[in-house]
Amino acid sequence: MELDKALNTLLVKLFRDIMHIEEEALITGEFTDITVNDMHVIEAIGTGEPKPSSVVAKALSVTMGTLTKSIDRLTRNQYVLRERSEEDKRLVLLSLTEKGLRADAHHQKFHKEMIQAAMAQFDEKETRILLESLGGLADYFSQQKRTGGMESKSSRKGLPGEDQ
Repeated sequence: MELDKALNTLLVKLFRDIMHIEEEALITGEFTDITVNDMHVIEAIGTGEPKPSSVVAKALSVTMGTLTKSIDRLTRNQYVLRERSEEDKRLVLLSLTEKGLRADAHHQKFHKEMIQAAMAQFDEKETRILLESLGGLADYFSQQKRTGGMESKSSRKGLPGEDQ
């Protein structure tokens, strides 16, 4: 149980620290008019072809209403261009402006530098073990997201190996 508590504390601390460091590093200079969440919307829109807003909302696991609020701000602050599809007028396509492209590059640079600095302390074997371990955690959390989170034992029925 002590190991569980230590792991929980470490995961919560890592999440909070990364979010704090990311905000401090990203929301600077010309990018003080947006939030870290806006940076993640910019990242989801990406630098390629314009994307339908529904695709961006799905990638971020947010509702269309939540995305619309962020896109309104990003459009107003000239990071994102919103336009109707010529082929299907029902589709709203999102793309980055020059300012949006600079914000995305700023965000990508932060992540690259963060990973390089964090990984400098590990040798190749430790890096592989860390990657496999984090991959397992990512798989677990993806499964929880898909299934709606953790269920209590009492709410599950008929699982193999459990007393009924």
